[in-house]
Amino acid sequence: MTKATTHAAEPATTTDKGDFGASGAPEVEVHAALDHPALDGDPRAGTTAEQNRIDFNDPHKPGHEVVEEALKAK
Repeated sequence: MTKATTHAAEPATTTDKGDFGASGAPEVEVHAALDHPALDGDPRAGTTAEQNRIDFNDPHKPGHEVVEEALKAK
């Protein structure tokens, strides 16, 4: 589980919790200023449910092909 805190004056840091998640990756706590302009605190704001259903995690296809296939399958 990742836990984020907001402290605008502090640099972003991580803390190793010593635990491991289901994926086998170590769990860390992230301490970052989520209100910083370089971070998007709500990355899905202004998008539709249809846009959020498209899976862009295929490393063998460029994004435009993934979108074309998703629109054709509709």
